[in-house]
Amino acid sequence: MKKIDRTVLTETGYIALSVLILSALMQAVFLAVGAWDGAVLLGNLLGGTAAIANFFLMGLTVQAATAKDEKGAKAAMRSSQSLRTVFLFAAAALGVLLPCFDTIASLLPLFFPRIAIAFRPLVGRKKAENRAQPDIERKE
Repeated sequence: MKKIDRTVLTETGYIALSVLILSALMQAVFLAVGAWDGAVLLGNLLGGTAAIANFFLMGLTVQAATAKDEKGAKAAMRSSQSLRTVFLFAAAALGVLLPCFDTIASLLPLFFPRIAIAFRPLVGRKKAENRAQPDIERKE
């Protein structure tokens, strides 16, 4: 197996941290409205884990597709998207059908990566701006 690209790990880490933060907020809301129980926690773990795994697998697919020709890359991406959709559907079905999982807490984390991606341009912007500026020579 090829080494996992640093960008895939970095972006997956960002998504994982974002999902963790949004999951904690969701837990707090359930607690505040008096609807929190173990099923909420289990549902959150199921949905959050599925969302992070989906993003990581997508990153691995993109990494592998860059080494292929255009036709092969498109086929790999289509195949991966289909399999990841089935995976997410299975996770969602578990969250809805099994009584040990809260339905809302299982489904909501599946949308957390989209929220994180929407805010991604704002996070790390300062670092990118600093890298874009040329170094100022030091006066000694």
